[in-house]
Amino acid sequence: MQALWMVLGAFFFATMGVAVKYASASFNTFELVFYRGLISIAFLALILRGRGIGLRTPVPYMHAWRSIIGGASLTAWFYAIAWLPLATAMTLNYMSGIWVSAFIVGGAILYGRTERQGPLLATVLLGFAGVVLTLRPTIDQNQLFAGLIGLLSGMSASLAYLQVTALARAGEPEGRTVFYFAVGTAVTGLVGILFTGFTPPEQIHWQAAAWLLPIGVLASLGQWCMTRAYSRGHTLVVASLQYSGIVFASLYSLVLFGDQIPLYGWLGITLIVGSGVAATFLRERAIPNTPAEEH
Repeated sequence: MQALWMVLGAFFFATMGVAVKYASASFNTFELVFYRGLISIAFLALILRGRGIGLRTPVPYMHAWRSIIGGASLTAWFYAIAWLPLATAMTLNYMSGIWVSAFIVGGAILYGRTERQGPLLATVLLGFAGVVLTLRPTIDQNQLFAGLIGLLSGMSASLAYLQVTALARAGEPEGRTVFYFAVGTAVTGLVGILFTGFTPPEQIHWQAAAWLLPIGVLASLGQWCMTRAYSRGHTLVVASLQYSGIVFASLYSLVLFGDQIPLYGWLGITLIVGSGVAATFLRERAIPNTPAEEH
């Protein structure tokens, strides 16, 4: 039952991606990150108050570090969503599990412990082969830079979820963890806006502005569902079901945006999903309770 929270969270995040895609027509990336955090703060404050969960935390520095790397990941992901097909941006962000496996293999090689790392290395290589196939459709459209940013979103997410697991082990309630991430998101966006500025009101279309509220609400619901799934569910099952978000995003890409992804693009997405699930299985078998992906 706990694993189903992951499916629900993945659906919320994919739907949030739709809102980001529409809102990016009038707002820059840092504005979207800022409004996402601001709306989430208000939404979550009401929920936490109703549940009687206090905001005082004994581990403020853990929340701060999580917000820094998580904010960087979110900013990169929003940028990728604005410039890439939604299915492609979602897939690159979900590379986080493969990045963790790459870090494990790299650490093993660095310390001369290469024994039994072959299968995990194979999943990493398959995952990056999938990236090449997935990004090939976008290179023709001069979107390689956005693809690289999408890859960075997955890399930074792999670091962020390690901190999420640490917070759960420190006894932090799910709601408080999500709330402070919203605060960090708003701060990240505001810092970026100091350099990019706000979009002039006369350049904002009301249709795009109407999507700001769903971004904040859907992000909060997605964060809560995924945090609960990772905190209470089985790592392997939960981490595998997270890839359902790519399925939802692919359907949105086809139906709402008419994105035409060639056959080799779909093959790349399949390779990334398959290698991600395999890598999670191998990590779980080698290192029980290895943290799972978080966005």
